[in-house]
Amino acid sequence: MELPSNMQPIEKNERSTEGFSSDTGGNNEETPKAKLKTLHWDKVRASSDREMVWDQLKSSSFKLDEEMIETLFVVKTPTPNPKEMTRRPVLPSQSQENRVLDPKKSQNIAILLRALNVTVEEVCEALLEGNADALGTELLESLLKMSPSKEEERKLKEYKDDSPFKLGPAEKFLKAVLDIPFAFKRVDAMLYISNFDSEVDYLKKSFETLEAACEELRSNRMFLKLLEAVLKTGNRMNVGTNRGDAHAFKLDTLLKLVDVKGADGKTTLLHFVVQEIIRSEGARLSGGDQDQQSTMNADADAKCRKLGLQVVSNLSSELINVKKAAAMDSEVLHSEVLKLSKGIGNIAEVVRSIEAVRLKDKSIERFSESMRRFMKMAEEEIIRLQALESVAMSLVKEITEYFHGNSAREEAHPFRIFMVVRDFLMVLDRVCKEVGMINERTIVSSAHKFPVPVNPNLQPAISRLTTRWQHSSSDEDSSSA
Repeated sequence: MELPSNMQPIEKNERSTEGFSSDTGGNNEETPKAKLKTLHWDKVRASSDREMVWDQLKSSSFKLDEEMIETLFVVKTPTPNPKEMTRRPVLPSQSQENRVLDPKKSQNIAILLRALNVTVEEVCEALLEGNADALGTELLESLLKMSPSKEEERKLKEYKDDSPFKLGPAEKFLKAVLDIPFAFKRVDAMLYISNFDSEVDYLKKSFETLEAACEELRSNRMFLKLLEAVLKTGNRMNVGTNRGDAHAFKLDTLLKLVDVKGADGKTTLLHFVVQEIIRSEGARLSGGDQDQQSTMNADADAKCRKLGLQVVSNLSSELINVKKAAAMDSEVLHSEVLKLSKGIGNIAEVVRSIEAVRLKDKSIERFSESMRRFMKMAEEEIIRLQALESVAMSLVKEITEYFHGNSAREEAHPFRIFMVVRDFLMVLDRVCKEVGMINERTIVSSAHKFPVPVNPNLQPAISRLTTRWQHSSSDEDSSSA
């Protein structure tokens, strides 16, 4: 049975492309085509269950300039050259070299060595000394990637100079490194040392951020005032229900304020709370009384509201460490501390392994001394780090209980309180912008004696009141006349 056209084997498409390369009408029996440089790509399999772009191509829509492509990309046969004969190729041919490593691995190692611009002597000296600074993190990470398999290591160690085949640059490099006892265990230990300071610094800053976040939540005046406003507003709304007369609420409630909408369908409870705090803060900063704000003239009221809005809007920047803490994960931080602690044990094991062959290699003493100096310093640093972790986690527990009481035990995530506040701050920023725009429109409207409602959708009602006021004014003028 003949297959439908869109299900023909991919070879059909490959044969049709051969017609692109000649103007001879597909007669491939004439002169053989010149060999060109290879384009390394992955061929796409034909798909029988979906339409593909290849199905739409027409072989006659493109004519390839065979002469031009051969001129540009033909493979030239190398000719012997006395100068070139003394040069050793960077990546030797497979027939003479690269007999130990996989060709691709050998090539990758050679590329890494060129990029890192380091000699085998420099690497070996640093490994013998245990000098992580001499190599740096990037080079040590690259060396770990070069680590040979057990079989490759065996072959390299058994290689003799009188062998019928030569070693390539990558094999020579690895063989020289493997002559050092426990070479790649040394690399692993030195990489740990190279990363140690940055890891410790990161963890210290993380625990300091957690402490600062707890202090921000505990002492920020505006945040506490906002909670007070929400508590009073919520109790007022819940009068007569079993939810009324509350003395506290979980901070998750802050995220629900935007779900409670007014009669217009758009003004939320958070809009209302923000407006109320703006009035209160504006009056405080202006030196007046909140109860007297209704008697202010338009300019004074506008100034008062702007001052109040600025204070509320600044809350997000005042709780900056809370937002940073929300992005952290307690389990990740703890695992990083454990990893650092475990790394000290790994280094000690490497030192013991190396010292076990003391009689075979006297040079190991330099490495051992370097490692022991580091371990003494690192152990003290890790003890301090563990103390910082303990204090920070204790403060997080306290601040959660500070807001949630015994229900803090129900929290699945130790840092969830920070996540809730961060999400609320994002909503608060948006609402503050909306309230600011509403107040600006109110200022413009007050110049014409007509206030704008909290939500501009109520403007039609204002228009009706305006028309009624204008009619009554004309009737009064006619009566006076």
